[in-house]
Amino acid sequence: MNLHEYQAKQLLRSANLSTPRGVSAASADAAMDAARELGGDAWVVKAQIHAGGRGKAGGVRLVKSLDAVREAAAAMLGQKLVTIQNAPDGQPVNRVLVEETLPIARELYLSLLVDRERERIAIVASAAGGMDIEEVARATPEKVFGETCDPLLGVQDFQCRALAFALGLAGEAYKDFCHLLPQLYRVFVANDLSLLEINPLVVTTDGHVLPLDCKMSVDDNALYRRKALAELRDDSQIDAKEAAAHAANVNYVALTGNIGCMVNGAGLAMATMDLIQLEGGTPANFLDVGGGATPETVAQGFKIILLDASVKAVLINIFGGIVRCDVIAEGIVQAVKEVGVKVPVVVRLEGTNAELGRTLLAESGLAILAAESLTQAAKLAVERAQ
Repeated sequence: MNLHEYQAKQLLRSANLSTPRGVSAASADAAMDAARELGGDAWVVKAQIHAGGRGKAGGVRLVKSLDAVREAAAAMLGQKLVTIQNAPDGQPVNRVLVEETLPIARELYLSLLVDRERERIAIVASAAGGMDIEEVARATPEKVFGETCDPLLGVQDFQCRALAFALGLAGEAYKDFCHLLPQLYRVFVANDLSLLEINPLVVTTDGHVLPLDCKMSVDDNALYRRKALAELRDDSQIDAKEAAAHAANVNYVALTGNIGCMVNGAGLAMATMDLIQLEGGTPANFLDVGGGATPETVAQGFKIILLDASVKAVLINIFGGIVRCDVIAEGIVQAVKEVGVKVPVVVRLEGTNAELGRTLLAESGLAILAAESLTQAAKLAVERAQ
């Protein structure tokens, strides 16, 4: 689950970390009031969306009057901002962050993330921070530095020093960085984050280091114990189908094909999508309704899949282990009637009472094709989708 920049900075401030002073606003008038509250003669107005690349897309503006703050906020709010990270559809801007300006001497890059291969938290840093960090990493990887943290010891002093030297920091900036990094590590662990990215991390003209921008992602699997963070979820920033799946407590990922998939079990779902590809088709989604699938979850699955107008056929692949296949078959029939499915539905049932389940589907009087094998089911789904 991603956090907005203003939410991430609130989390940093709650850990006693300094950030630029800022106020979030949901209207142009509130943005102007925020700038007036902050004081000064220049402000930065930032669109709040769950994507990077806002600066190049016009989502970050430096303005020098209260009227200009209002105009910038009005131009962003209620619009979709398309960036290199969320093209082609973009994401809606429902809130802006109005911040004070800082005298910036240098822009750095710093992030903490989970290195799944090493099973450690990794730190990535570069002296070439800012809007072109992706190009820096691609074209000049030698400018990117890293450290891996021991899970028992956390980030160590020697690692802070090594990265500070690599970034060319000295004096107060060196001290600030070596103080900041362990605190960021603690924020990362204490909130079950999967990503904490600061781009840019700025060095001000008076030699201090602080986060000018901040992106945070929380591990979805830890949200049950992070209730306060879970309440910060903004479903307007994600695919409508994925938001519906979250509400129904099923696992859904939108893809670009035309064959809707409903499967119980993540491994079986991956194998199902592989076979669809092998038969010349393209899956429209990953949808795992869980090992204990019920008629209700099947009906919810249909509703979510059919939110995608590109779906031309639905393939249901259920292994009846925890739940019997005849119960699933009854649920499929009930769901097709309830939802009013108008595209071909191919069903492959295997496991307890699979034969009885297929009989129930055949006798339902509905346009449901029962397959005896996964290969046959994939072929039928591809044929019907075409």
